[in-house]
Amino acid sequence: MQLHTLIQFLPPYISGFEAWAILLLRLIWGSIMVSYGWHKVKNPLHWMEEEKLPKYPSFLQAVGAFTIFGGGIATIAGFLTPIAALGLAGAMAVALLIHLTALHSSFTKHPASLPGPTYDIALVYFAIAVVFIFIGPGSFSVDYLLFGS
Repeated sequence: MQLHTLIQFLPPYISGFEAWAILLLRLIWGSIMVSYGWHKVKNPLHWMEEEKLPKYPSFLQAVGAFTIFGGGIATIAGFLTPIAALGLAGAMAVALLIHLTALHSSFTKHPASLPGPTYDIALVYFAIAVVFIFIGPGSFSVDYLLFGS
């Protein structure tokens, strides 16, 4: 498959003031994903047990850990952003599934000091990933340097 065939599926590059907003969101959200992922890649085969989550096969835990960590790095750089965002959306979908089925989390807590997990953050992160799938990284990105016009 030729590179030109793949590039045609990338979203158009947003420029101007909007590109600065996309860059800010990429830097913040990417840093959050790297931070979450860093703790997971330090023990990629058993991080879910450490976090008292349901047991998943070690291979899937490793895939999740490196998807979150690597996806965060790619998001910060704006490198293959829609693909990285697709992986992160998948990871956040799994997080939502765990919250809703295994942990029986509520959407939010009132008051916020109540104990127990919520799934609002996983839902927000999922939504951010979906946004990056469709709008791309903007013009301040490695993607633009490599593939932009």
